[in-house]
Amino acid sequence: MSELRAKKIKLLLFDVDGVFTDGKLYFIPRTEPTDQSGPNTSSMIEVKGCHAHDGAAISLARLAGIKTGLITKRRSETVALRAHDLKLDYVYQGIQDKKGAFEEILLKAGIPASETAFVGDDVIDLPAMRASGFAIAVANARSEVKEEAHYVTPHSGGEGAIRDALDYILKAQGRLKETIERYIGETAPTPGN
Repeated sequence: MSELRAKKIKLLLFDVDGVFTDGKLYFIPRTEPTDQSGPNTSSMIEVKGCHAHDGAAISLARLAGIKTGLITKRRSETVALRAHDLKLDYVYQGIQDKKGAFEEILLKAGIPASETAFVGDDVIDLPAMRASGFAIAVANARSEVKEEAHYVTPHSGGEGAIRDALDYILKAQGRLKETIERYIGETAPTPGN
């Protein structure tokens, strides 16, 4: 049943913390001198780690004609930079109502929910997962999220889970090997360089 759902996917959306990252948040004080009394530590730099396999997944999706995007409750400069670097089609940060954002993206993309996958890890992701045609939970997802998923990735968030999801989709569509070969061909160094 999950393979039939995966065959239809034209849009892959996902949460960030716990899915695109391992869920750990690191805050580093941004120290800026304000006056003679000492540094201003009121602002912080947020640091997250992203897995290279997930970045490759976004490139593979683009080659396969699958649009990508993220919907996350938090706002982060780090996420904005990574999303820009990966050329994600849709970036929604600071979103409490993930289902509402999901529906807005569908309207912009002109893609029905049945052709959309959503990857999540916690209960805030359930409304978007339930609205999607293919609900995916990462290996480290909360049990109630896994119970509602059509597919659970073998890897945890931040450890290649997005790549697992995309590979499953492309394999169901019979395009995994072809897409990987195109990716290798486009990224291989030219002879003599």
